[in-house]
Amino acid sequence: MIDIKFLRENPDAVKENIKKKFQDSKLPMVDEVIELDKQSRAAKAEADDLRNQRNKISKEIGALMAQGKKEEAEAVKKKVAELAQRLAELEPMEEELQEKITKIMMVIPNIIDPSVPIGKDDTCNVEIEKFGEPVVPDFEIPYHTDIMESFNGLDLDAARRVAGNGFYYLMGDIARLHSAVIAYARDFMINRGFTYCVPPFMIRSNVVTGVMSFAEMEAMMYKIEGEDLYLIGTSEHSMIGKFIDQIIPEAQLPLTLTSYSPCFRKEKGAHGLEERGVYRIHQFEKQEMVVICKPEESKIWYDKLWQNTVDLFRSLDIPVRTLECCSGDLADLKVKSCDVEAWSPRQKKYFEVGSCSNLGDAQARRLKIRVTGEDGSKYLAHTLNNTVVAPPRMLIAFLENNLQADGSVKIPEVLQPYMGGQKLITKKQ
Repeated sequence: MIDIKFLRENPDAVKENIKKKFQDSKLPMVDEVIELDKQSRAAKAEADDLRNQRNKISKEIGALMAQGKKEEAEAVKKKVAELAQRLAELEPMEEELQEKITKIMMVIPNIIDPSVPIGKDDTCNVEIEKFGEPVVPDFEIPYHTDIMESFNGLDLDAARRVAGNGFYYLMGDIARLHSAVIAYARDFMINRGFTYCVPPFMIRSNVVTGVMSFAEMEAMMYKIEGEDLYLIGTSEHSMIGKFIDQIIPEAQLPLTLTSYSPCFRKEKGAHGLEERGVYRIHQFEKQEMVVICKPEESKIWYDKLWQNTVDLFRSLDIPVRTLECCSGDLADLKVKSCDVEAWSPRQKKYFEVGSCSNLGDAQARRLKIRVTGEDGSKYLAHTLNNTVVAPPRMLIAFLENNLQADGSVKIPEVLQPYMGGQKLITKKQ
């Protein structure tokens, strides 16, 4: 959510940003907010003036009563009653206008960074850099579910019977590999100075609307029936929510956190052939990184965050690339975002395994996360998040890139301690 003052003073810039996001239907909202804001400020100014008058007159009544001038005091009391009646009309009007303004401001997109490429959808995203040499082996690489099943590591049929489509059972070496990757990612981030955290896996509606747009909320979140609770789609939601209504001393910044959680997503809509199996699912686990920092440091942290993911994947012998998200592919709260994509030897192309985002002060404004400067002034923090790893999708890249001609999968040296020293996963008879 952008600053109402910025919109008031720069309506053309806000409209131009909406056009860059290809959301022209929202253009009239800018003028609507300006008019409502004008009415709101006028109502507030009148109400504040009436409150000042009431306070002043109340003191006069006290003085008159002290002087024994009861008749004059009673006459003045009538004036107070008139003021109170007008205030009773203005106060709900103030509240109603503010609610209307907030509702509209919540759907006007954040101002994107000037460096963001302009494009309507993800087909316009731009490759930034490749890391590692993509390899296509001289033997056929099976679909990821076939690889997992060759190790007796996956049971989708049982999952369908128990929970329906979009769920899975991981077993044996594949289940252990899944846990090993999460544990390795946890320690990788701890070694980079991040504080490890396991957050709540459910959050209240005021946190949901604080961390994401209404469109994202509807497409992703599962609501707990009869309660004001939602299952998180990523631990970023509860990690940023941790600081709701908090004032953080500037000396404590930056706050760098890495969090583990299961994630739950609706994943509505039809998906292509390559998104079957365990690629696009309703439940998965993830290691996340979150940063709360000073505004002037958010660009620096953005680059550090995506680089962490690149470094982790390269330590597991997986080639990756970074892809700059274009304007139309950015969620409304994001200032700038890039995807990290892993190489798929089977598909002979890259696919998304993580996303890094700078949200500027949008989440902080919604959740009222403020910072106290050394001079005592208060300002909004900037928030960023990035995926460390999200198996089982990450396992697809791992298995394909480490598959051997005989059907076994090699375990990179850095991961072997998390696999009990195991160096190879072999087919089960």
